Order: sequence, then C-alpha cells, then structure tokens
Amino acid sequence: MQATAKFWDGIAQKYAKSPIGDMQAYEYTLGRTRSYLKASDTALELGCGTAATAIRLADAVSEMVATDVSAGMLEVGHERITEAGAKNIRLVQATPESAPDGPFDVIMAHNLIHLLEDGDLAMAAIAERVKPGGLFISKTPCLNESMKSFKFRLMKTAIPLLQLIGKAPFVRFFSIAELERSVIRAGFKIIESGNFPADPPSRYLVARKL
Repeated sequence: MQATAKFWDGIAQKYAKSPIGDMQAYEYTLGRTRSYLKASDTALELGCGTAATAIRLADAVSEMVATDVSAGMLEVGHERITEAGAKNIRLVQATPESAPDGPFDVIMAHNLIHLLEDGDLAMAAIAERVKPGGLFISKTPCLNESMKSFKFRLMKTAIPLLQLIGKAPFVRFFSIAELERSVIRAGFKIIESGNFPADPPSRYLVARKL
C-alpha cells in the first residue's frame, strides 16, 4: 500500500489537471449510475482519486464517503469539495479492505479494480460492506481483451518497463469474463453491463448483493 500511495501522491497534481480520456463514455456511465441512486442512500466510493465523480454524484445521495490510498489525491479532493460546496462528502484515506464498515446502500469503484493486486480480496471486502439487496457499481478497464487502438496496445506493452522505473503503478491484466466471475463469486448478481468505451473495453457493471 505504501508504494502505491507514494506513486499516486507523486502524480496527484498532474492527475487533477488531466482531461478525462473519453468524456462521452464518462458522462453516459455517470448518468447510468445516477439512475440507480436514491436520495436516502449512503454511498461509498473506493479509489475516488481527486473526488471528481464523488462531487458529481453527491447530490443524488444522503451521504457520500469517498476513499483513496493517496493522501495527495485526497488533498486535491478536499480543495475541490470546498470549491463545489458539497456538504455531504466525507473523504477517508483507506484501501477497500480498510474502508469504513458501513453497511452502505451502494458501493462504487471506478477505474480501480485493475489496480489492486488481490481483486478477490477487495471484492470480499466490498461484499461485507454492502447491505443485502444493495448495489456494487464499477467501471474497469479489462486489458486482457483484444483492442484495436495502437496507442493502447503500445501502452500495454510499455507498462512493465514503466513499472521498473517507477513511472507506472501496479496493473492487473484480466478479461471481462474474469472480472465478472470475481464479482459473482463475491455474492453479487450482475444486473447491467456494457463497455464504455469499447476499445479498449472498460467494463461497466451494476451488481446487486444477493
């Protein structure tokens, strides 16, 4: 965790200024997520980064707890929350396994699962924190699927080399099927799915806890 946190601390300011790669896909899945939220919900976002998504969705729930391993990311997040005047967001430095217990009506993890060394452990921690009948909503790049984009194929090849010099974080390469099996094993039923964007596939999932 310390090495991961240090990496993200080091790029927090640059990350905060970086534009979203595919705004159309982001806005679509943001809208789909909002459609599942209720004003009475308590929500937990894991891997919130600089809290941009938490701020966008905070008005749809009663309380938003947003966590990240990086103190640097959360520092930027605090500034953004103050600027946005979002009163119902609480930021916590934590991993999925050390996040507040809840239980929560909804847990979200956007662009996080592929960055965790033990996805099944994280999914078990998520399942423990979701109320029965509650939702897990995620969006995850599945980098073991075929992709047409030369840019992303080159990036996939370069990641191990960049990791050796500290210029890339840990990244897991898995397929859509592997991701969905992990979610199902944790005790969820997938009720919506799709790839947004399609290349490389970033799998959007909505799953209900059984």
